[in-house]
Amino acid sequence: MLADKDRIFTNLYGFHDAGLAGARERGGWDGTKAFIDKGHDWIIDQVKDSGLRGRGGAGFPTGLKWSFMPKSDPRPSYLVINADESEPGSCKDREITRHDPHLLIEGALLASFAMRAHKCFIYFRGEYIRERERFQAAVDEAYEARLIGKNNIHGWDFDLVVHHGAGAYICGEETAMLESLEGKKGQPRLKPPFPAGCGLYGAPTTVNNVESIAVVPEILRRGATWFSSLGKPNNTGTKLFQISGHVERPCVVEEEMGIPLRELLEKHAGGVRGGWKNLKAVIPGGSSVPLVPADLCEELTMDFDALMKVKSGLGTAAVIVMDQSTDVIKAISRISYFYKHESCGQCTPCREGTGWMWRVMERLVKGEAQKREIDLLLDVTKQVEGHTICALGDAAAWPIQGLIRHFRHEIEARIDANQAAMSEAAE
Repeated sequence: MLADKDRIFTNLYGFHDAGLAGARERGGWDGTKAFIDKGHDWIIDQVKDSGLRGRGGAGFPTGLKWSFMPKSDPRPSYLVINADESEPGSCKDREITRHDPHLLIEGALLASFAMRAHKCFIYFRGEYIRERERFQAAVDEAYEARLIGKNNIHGWDFDLVVHHGAGAYICGEETAMLESLEGKKGQPRLKPPFPAGCGLYGAPTTVNNVESIAVVPEILRRGATWFSSLGKPNNTGTKLFQISGHVERPCVVEEEMGIPLRELLEKHAGGVRGGWKNLKAVIPGGSSVPLVPADLCEELTMDFDALMKVKSGLGTAAVIVMDQSTDVIKAISRISYFYKHESCGQCTPCREGTGWMWRVMERLVKGEAQKREIDLLLDVTKQVEGHTICALGDAAAWPIQGLIRHFRHEIEARIDANQAAMSEAAE
């Protein structure tokens, strides 16, 4: 269990002042200029040595991603921070932007300097109205105190622009976000070119998650060795976990990467409603990752590698708990509808496939399908997965694959029950 002294987000619940004075009391903006004076490469090397992996879902090494940015390019460089937190079950970035905004602003300055960028954009989810207002107030404070802006006290000219989206899930995909920032329809771009070569306004750009940027100042203050000592090898540091569903106390909590799932739920969320034996399944990383049945949860640890071994993923670490009362087929059908609704329609497999998969799922919920359609549905998920411009097609396919992998018996039992009922009614 993470010791209090190792917590990065010390105002996660908003019990203290979220403004500049409160941030400074908690150690924010301490030594920032000294870090900048050590140079661009020093900061990147520290982030590399810390082992920090992207907290937005993909888990790509953050320092390595920063190193892709060109070191001498006539074009301006940009940092874009992804606060389009639209993944069902995920709510960690909301807490950072409204309760610890100066950690993110300081991190944005340091990350931008490391990548030789003088301008950063933060893209807020359309529904995050109060969060954006709170964060903008903190940005205004930082400008007024000359912590950021032209000729600021840190010696690196830096502007931070807060941009409010219109509420499209697809704009959480990094290139769709760049399109939206440019005032175009938010649809993913073909890759390559990748943003580091040709991103926002055709210039070198890096897109990072809110949590990935917000932890950087503390990594530099306490040292890469401190951060890498937490968690597990290749899965270092702390992580914000969001726990919802059938638990006694839904919450957002900072813990070490690699904490056992059962310990996470019982120590912080009061355990599964009705006790651990009442657990049916867990979606460990937000709605886009495959569920994990109870029998695989006993020894499961919450990190990228362990979850990959059980054919799921850490994602945003949004843990959705389902007890035995859950109609798991209906739950996955509802998720299927979400992805059908949020598809931008650019790719044929996604545009047509998400609607087709949802319609079959609705029939499975009622038991009105044939058993042979289960394998047909699984085959279609494989036709969608990996055949679209962005990962939304994968996100629509994976929950269904997880359902069929672990709960085929329930689907078949429902079809049998429906057929028996129809035969009885016919007699």
